[in-house]
Amino acid sequence: MWRHIASNALTFLVVLIFLLGGVILWGQNEYVTQGPLDEQICLRVKPGSTMRGVSRELESLGAITNGSIFRVGSEYSNKKSQLKAGSWLIPEGSSMSQITDLITRGGASTCGTEVVYRIGVTKSEVQVRELDPATDRYVEKAAFDPAEDDQPEAFKTVRKQQDTRYRVAVAEGVTSWQIVDALARVDVLEGDVAKVPPEGSLAPDSYEVSVGQDRTSVIEKMRQSQDLILAAAWENRADGLPLENPYEALILASIIEKETGVPEERGQVASVFTNRLNRGMRLQTDPTVIYGVTKGQGVLGRGLRQSELRAETPWNTYVIDALPPTPIANPGRASIEAAVNPDDTNFVFFVADGTGGHAFAETLEEHNKNVAKWREIEAKRASE
Repeated sequence: MWRHIASNALTFLVVLIFLLGGVILWGQNEYVTQGPLDEQICLRVKPGSTMRGVSRELESLGAITNGSIFRVGSEYSNKKSQLKAGSWLIPEGSSMSQITDLITRGGASTCGTEVVYRIGVTKSEVQVRELDPATDRYVEKAAFDPAEDDQPEAFKTVRKQQDTRYRVAVAEGVTSWQIVDALARVDVLEGDVAKVPPEGSLAPDSYEVSVGQDRTSVIEKMRQSQDLILAAAWENRADGLPLENPYEALILASIIEKETGVPEERGQVASVFTNRLNRGMRLQTDPTVIYGVTKGQGVLGRGLRQSELRAETPWNTYVIDALPPTPIANPGRASIEAAVNPDDTNFVFFVADGTGGHAFAETLEEHNKNVAKWREIEAKRASE
């Protein structure tokens, strides 16, 4: 009798072990197999969250099929205690294993809300925006001018959230003074910039910043980036340029940047100035005259006077015979590359054409015709 009982018990134990092994294998497979998400989502993990709470949130969002397996898998992989607060973009079809890795890896949030401090040529703006996971595009929630407007509630709310990301976006063509002035109003940064950096030395781009970061460190990142861009462009420059060194290329790039906002025109504008320099002609470009008036400290806000066009300043290219002594703004990568690799043309003139672009010409006769057309457009607009 006892032998029979022992035999049955042994059989039951063997079956139980096989069943348990099957459950474990099934659980392991569920943990690493493709998940049920049919579109990506943004998962916000608040400070102090637990893996149990996150698993419930993931279940409610339809990102995982079994919260228990998710928790056991995170514990088995020694990641249960490594949960990181933030907003994490969970791609469609992510497995439990992949999700665990995403929410325990750390680093900057990959979705959610961000505040962008935009430094523009004519104005600066603070924008609150949020990533829409369905379209993978940011949606604006609020925007205001920090120099003139009160802070909207949407901005005050996200500033209190620990997972909000911050970014400083610098437009092409802004001056170093404008950058320093605008950074002083970026409320997440600290410290003062003791001296305005040399004109042209800061790379226009988008820079992620953190709360409490020193303003000088942001400036230094911009400077290092511009150094690398300029060095690479100069290394790959075309032959026969009327430029002696990278700094002259930077000066020319800043003029190109201020002369056109049409990306496709940069190479043509660069060719005009290159041809003029090669022929010993004056550049005769208004943005350099404006810089001689403002020194880069703000926007002129009006047309140039005849007296200013005739004034002898180091930057007035209607008076001086070559490049001005310094850049007149901070040019972007595309303008720097255009300066050292201009289009191959015979153009030596250009004027606005009424569409936002320019009409280019090889001869003075052709240029005068383009100027006459532009004046007709100006007169018509003035009468409307």
